[in-house]
Amino acid sequence: MPGAKELLRQYACGPVQFAGTNDALYERHLMFDNVVDPMAIGPRERYEAIARSVRDILSQRWLRTEHTYRRENPKRVYYLSLEFLIGRSLANNVMNLLCDPVVERLIEDKGLDWLGVLEQEPDAGLGNGGLGRLAACFLDSMAAMQIPAMGYGLRYEYGIFRQSIRDGWQNEQPDHWLRRPDPWEVARPQEQVEVRLGCSFEVRGGTFGAIPGQPSVLLGIPYDRPVVGFGGKTINTLRLWAAAAPEAFDFHEFSAGDFVGALAERLSAETLTRVLYPDDSTNMGQGLRFVQEYFLVACSLADLVRRFRQSNSDWRTLPDKVAIQLNDTHPSLAVSELMRILLDEARLGWDEAWDLTRQTLAYTNHTLLPEALEKWPLRWFELLIPRHLDIILEINRRLIEDVRARFPGDEGKVERVSLVEEGEGRKIRMANLAIVGSHSTNGVAAIHSGLLRTMTVRDLADLFAERFNNKTNGVTPRRWLRLANPALAGIITEAIGDRWITDLADLEKLKPLADDKSFREAIYKAKHSAKSHFAEWLRLTSGVSVDPALIFDSQVKRIHEYKRQLLNALRVVVLYNRLREDPDLEMTPRTFFFAGKAAPAYHLAKLIIKFLNNLAGTIDGDPVVRGRLKVVFLPEYCVSLAERLIPATDVSNQISTAGFEASGTSNMKFMMNGALTLGTRDGATIEMAEAAGEDNFFLFGLTAEQVADSRGWYNPHWHYDNEPETRAALDLISSDHVSRYEPGVFGPLRDVLLTHGDHYRHLADLADYLAADRRLLELYADPDAWARKVILNIAASGRFSSDRTIAEYAAEIWDAKPCPVQ
Repeated sequence: MPGAKELLRQYACGPVQFAGTNDALYERHLMFDNVVDPMAIGPRERYEAIARSVRDILSQRWLRTEHTYRRENPKRVYYLSLEFLIGRSLANNVMNLLCDPVVERLIEDKGLDWLGVLEQEPDAGLGNGGLGRLAACFLDSMAAMQIPAMGYGLRYEYGIFRQSIRDGWQNEQPDHWLRRPDPWEVARPQEQVEVRLGCSFEVRGGTFGAIPGQPSVLLGIPYDRPVVGFGGKTINTLRLWAAAAPEAFDFHEFSAGDFVGALAERLSAETLTRVLYPDDSTNMGQGLRFVQEYFLVACSLADLVRRFRQSNSDWRTLPDKVAIQLNDTHPSLAVSELMRILLDEARLGWDEAWDLTRQTLAYTNHTLLPEALEKWPLRWFELLIPRHLDIILEINRRLIEDVRARFPGDEGKVERVSLVEEGEGRKIRMANLAIVGSHSTNGVAAIHSGLLRTMTVRDLADLFAERFNNKTNGVTPRRWLRLANPALAGIITEAIGDRWITDLADLEKLKPLADDKSFREAIYKAKHSAKSHFAEWLRLTSGVSVDPALIFDSQVKRIHEYKRQLLNALRVVVLYNRLREDPDLEMTPRTFFFAGKAAPAYHLAKLIIKFLNNLAGTIDGDPVVRGRLKVVFLPEYCVSLAERLIPATDVSNQISTAGFEASGTSNMKFMMNGALTLGTRDGATIEMAEAAGEDNFFLFGLTAEQVADSRGWYNPHWHYDNEPETRAALDLISSDHVSRYEPGVFGPLRDVLLTHGDHYRHLADLADYLAADRRLLELYADPDAWARKVILNIAASGRFSSDRTIAEYAAEIWDAKPCPVQ
C-alpha cells in the first residue's frame, strides 16, 4: 500500500497536512466551520471536520475524473434508481482512498473515539432494501473498475421511516437523516433542471389538489456525492435530485394574509422529495410516487443529454456514448421521456428516435410478484404528462400492429403484451413499457431470469427473445468483508494476499486451507471475535444481553409473507414446544435474530413483527427454556446494523417460498462472512449452493416447480391433521399462550396459514425445514467439520462479487470500457 506522501501526491493535496498543525485540514475545519471555543466542540463537530477533511483529499481527484471523461469522451453509464442504500460514507471512503494510516494517526494523536465518531453519521435515508443496496454496490464496483458512470436518484429529506418497537408493534417515526448538514454532498444549483407538468396544485382543506389544464414547472436541484473507487484512482458521482418551486412564495397572497396559500407552490414542490416511498395504500400516496418517478426520469435525462451534447453534435451517436440502466420499473418513464426529447427537441423522425431509444436503454427486473410490476392509471398521464401518454399510445399501437401481423387471431397475446391494461380504470403497464422500449431485459439470478421469461412476461419474451438475459447479483467485498469484518479479512489476506479485494475469485485459493487445522482455528477465532463485538454493542445500545458462545441464527430482510419470517417463527415455536414437553431434552442453545421493516400499510407483516416480539418475551419469561432459546428482534435494520450482525452470524436463513425471491444479496454477504446457509432452492441461493457444493449447504423445501404444480390441489389442513408438531405450533398460537393480555390478536396468522390456503407454503415446508435444522445442529456439534464447511463457503463466494456482475453488464449490455483517470 502507498504511504501518506504518495497518497497526498495522488490526490494532488499539495503540502497541506491532514492533521497536526494549525493549518492542517482537520484543524481548520474544526475551527472555521464551527467558530466555537474548542472546549465546546462535540463528537458531531469532530465527525464533520474529519469527513470534510477526507472530502478535501478526494476533491481534486473527483474533478480530474470528470475532466478525463470530458476529454476522452468515452461511453458513459447512467444508472437510474429510486433507491441507493449507501449506508454511512466516512469509513468506506477512508478505506477506498487507502487513507486508513492517515486517519489512524489523527485518531491516536487527538485521543479520539473512532467508533464514537463513526456513530455520529446517520445512515443515508436513500433506500429501503436489497434493490437500493444493490445499486450502491454497483456504483462502488463501477468506480473500482474505472468505468465512466454516474448514479441518478432522489434526495429524500426523510428516509422511509425510523422503526421502533412499542408493546411488540412496529412504530414508525420520521427518519430525518438530513437534520444536520451532510458533509459529503455538494449542491449544484447552477445545473438545475426544469420539469414541466400538465397541471398545477392548490391547497384545499389542508391537502393539495390538482388543477387540470394549468401547466406548472418544478425545479430539480442536483446534489452530488462522491463514489470512491478502491485505490482512489476513479471517483465517480451519485447525483441526487431535490425538488423546488421556481418562486419561494406568492408575495401578494402572503401580504394579504393568506400565509398557507402563499407557500402552496413551494410546499407542493418540496413535498415531492420529502419522503422515500410514500404510503401507497392511498390514492394520494400512489400519485406522489408516480410524480417522484417522473421527476427522477425528467431531471436525469435532461442532465445526461446535456452531458452528451457537450461533446457530441450527432444525435445518432447517442447509443455509442450513453448507456442508461433502469433499476426496476420505477424509471420506466425514461422510454417515453427519451422519445420526447428525440422527437420534440432533436426533431428526429419516429423510426430513428425509436431505434436510438431502444439501443440506449436497458432494464433490470427485480421481482416475479405481479403486484410489484407497477401499473399507473392512464388518467394520471392525461393530467400530468399528456405528451408522454401520446408517445406511449403510439408505441403501443405499433406494437399491437406487429403482434397481430405475427400472431393473427391471437387476441389473448395482444392483450397480454399491450402497454395498456384495459378495464374500467385503464392503466399503463410499466414493466411492458420498459421491455418494449429497451434492448436488454435481465433478471438477477438464473432461476429468476428463467421464471421471468417463462411465466411473468412470457409473451413479451417470445416476441423479443434476443433481449432477455441473466445477470446474477453480487455485493462489494470492500464494504461487506474488508470493512465490515476486519478480523476475517486480515486472516484471509495473511493466507492468500490482498488481491481478493479487487478480484474476489481469488478466494478460491482458500479451498485447500479447509484441511489446515491452524487456519480452521484462525477462522473460528475471527467468528468468535465478531460475535463478542456484536454482543457488546447490543448490550451497550439496547440493554439486551446475548451469549456469544451460543449459535447466532439470523434472518434479516424486509418483512414480507413470501420471505417467510413466519415460517422461521414456527420453527422456533416447535423447538420451544419440544423443551416444554421434555425439559431434559438435549438441544444446542442458540439465539435467533430477526430484523426488517414492514411497509406501514402491510398489516399482516406488522402482525408478524408483533408475534416475533411476543414470542421473544414469552421465551424469556419461561424458566424452562431461558438460556437455551432466545429470540431477539433488532429494530431499525439498516446498513450499519447489517455490517455488525452479518460477520457475527453462524446460520443464515434464506427461506423464501421457491420461485418468489428474485435473487437476494444478504445471502451472499452472509456466505462470504462465514455463515452457513439454511435455505430453500430460490433466488441466487441455488447458484451459491452449486458453487460451494450442496453438501455444504442445508437446503430444504419445495422447488419452484413443485410450488407452481401444487396450486390446484394444495391443502394446508393435511399438514395440520397429520403432523403433530405443526398442529401443536398452530394450537399454541391460537391458545393465546404468547398473547395472554391481547387474546385473539394472532388469529389472522392462523387464518392465513389454514383458512386462506397458505399461499406461500409455510406448512408444506415446515417439517423439512426442521429436518434441515437438525442436520445443521449435528454438524455444529463437530467444530472442526463446521469450520471446514465455513471455509469452503467463503472460498466459493468469489463469484458473488458485484465486480463480476458489473463486468458482465459492461461487456454484454452496455459495451462500456474502463477509462483510467489521467
